[in-house]
This record gives sequence, C-alpha cells and structure tokens, in this order.
Amino acid sequence: MATTTEGPTFRPWHFFLLVGMAAATVAVQQASSTDAGHLVFMSLAIVSAGYAGVMVLRTIGPLVSDEAGEARTSRGARTRAALEREKALVLRSIKELEFDRAMGKVADADFNDMVSRLRARAIGLMQQLDERPADYRAAIEREVAARRGRGAEPRPAGGPDERVAARLCGACDTRNEADARFCKQCGAPLATA
Repeated sequence: MATTTEGPTFRPWHFFLLVGMAAATVAVQQASSTDAGHLVFMSLAIVSAGYAGVMVLRTIGPLVSDEAGEARTSRGARTRAALEREKALVLRSIKELEFDRAMGKVADADFNDMVSRLRARAIGLMQQLDERPADYRAAIEREVAARRGRGAEPRPAGGPDERVAARLCGACDTRNEADARFCKQCGAPLATA
C-alpha cells in the first residue's frame, strides 16, 4: 500500500535542524577545550539557537502565507462533518435504546435516564449545526473563484433550487428541509404538498 503526502517532503524546520546539527558538529571539532561538559553545553546552545529559529519561522509564517486561511476553512468543514457524524450516531443510539426497551432489555428508569441525556445531546448538536451558515453554494463558488484567480460574484442564495427544496412553516414562517414533516422551530405539522 503506497503512502502519499500532500505537502512538500522538505520543510523549513528541517533546514534549521540540519544547520543546527552541522554547526554543533563544527563547533565540537573546532573547540579548544575537550572537556565533555563544555562540548555538550556548546552543542546544546547551538541546537537551541536552531530551535529558536524554527519558532520564529512558525510565528512569522502564518502572517506572510495564505496557507493558514485554507487550513482554517478545511478545519471548519471537518468540524461540521464531525458534528453531522456525531448527530447521526446519537440518533441511532436513541433508536437502538428504544428497540432495547421494547424488547425488555432495558428497565424503564434506565431508559428514561439514558434517553434524556441522548436527546439533550442531539438537540445541542442540531443547534450547533443550525448556527453555522448553510449557504454552501456561495461559499464553494467563492472558493473556486479565488483558486482560479477571478473575482467572480457567487450566485445569490434562494435560487429556484432552494425554494423548491425548502418548506415554510405556516405558524412561524421558518424554512424547513423538503422532507420535514414538522417545523424545526415551533414543532407544528407542515402541510403536505
């Protein structure tokens, strides 16, 4: 099985490490004192100077490169995907717990305790997911335009595809998913089309 790396194989910190080790080797060879303590101290001082160079590079690097913005974007996407996965797992756990109760494997007191915790966690996850912007089409088009180097304007949200996919609640005018049977805001039943 082949292993691939996304970035370059030689990184800037490798340079500092190699220079520090080479300088320590030269300093040990050129030293007038052959006392082991002096040689170790001199080597550690030179290697720590190389380490300080790496830290300066890591401090200044994000200020001058655009890689930090790309990392932040992908980290946010992973966070949303992780929240979606966790929500699916919590909802599946609730279903399995209900099945176990129906089969008589779980006592009512235990069921009530566990299901209340799982439902609270599911509600928290759904609220976190709702807080995040759902305008993915515009975000994707902005990213594609930025990578192509053009300043193309993204299409406005709420196009014909989205209007068909969303269902409005008659009670509170909240936009719900196309397959929703109840409003996510007030819980009122949605009219069937």
